[in-house]
Amino acid sequence: MSEEKGHFQMDPMSGEPVEVDGVYKNEWGREEKLARGEVFPADPMLGTTEWELTQLDMENHSNGETDPRLYPKKDATAHDAHLQHPKRHPAKPNKLE
Repeated sequence: MSEEKGHFQMDPMSGEPVEVDGVYKNEWGREEKLARGEVFPADPMLGTTEWELTQLDMENHSNGETDPRLYPKKDATAHDAHLQHPKRHPAKPNKLE
């Protein structure tokens, strides 16, 4: 059980379903990667134990390529260029000349 002041939530126990994909650690420090829907396993020596989430399983859908929407467009007008990025203003003529 968490010992923070005013925090009375128990960590999941062996036999309960896993709600979030990630790496979990039990009371003895054994780490295991578990997926959502699996059941928290019992420790071979300790038996029923609490499991603590130590790392979320973050799935990155990136395939290592630049998003095509971020490529500069060659046929963009000055107004379109401004709408794409506010710092990309067209060159203004010098009025002092």
